[in-house]
Amino acid sequence: MSDRFWTVIAEQHKELESAHGADDVVRILSHDRNPYGPDSGVGDGFFAGSGGDKTVREALHTAGWELVWAESAVYYTMRAPDGSLITYIEGDIYRGDRHARNTEQTGTPAN
Repeated sequence: MSDRFWTVIAEQHKELESAHGADDVVRILSHDRNPYGPDSGVGDGFFAGSGGDKTVREALHTAGWELVWAESAVYYTMRAPDGSLITYIEGDIYRGDRHARNTEQTGTPAN
C-alpha cells in the first residue's frame, strides 16, 4: 500500500478515538473518504485499514465506547457514549445492532 493510503487510515483512526456516536463513525469512515475509492464497501461506512495494526474497536474503546456483542475480531457491535450503536463486519460499518442474533433485528430470541 502507498504511504498516502496509510496516512488516510491513521487520520481516520485518530478521529475515531473521539467519536461520540454512530453518526461520527459513519462520517469519519464515509465511502467518500475511503482510500480504495467511494465504491468500496457495502455498509454505511468502510474502514479500509482492517489489515493494519490499528483497529476500529480499539479506537472506539479509547473514545469511551463499549462492546455489546462480538463473534470475532471482525464481527461485533459497539455502543457509543450517546447510546447509539454500530456493527462492524469485516471493515463495513452499519448503524445499529445488525448482528444475526439480535432480537430487534431478526424478531426472534437470541440464543
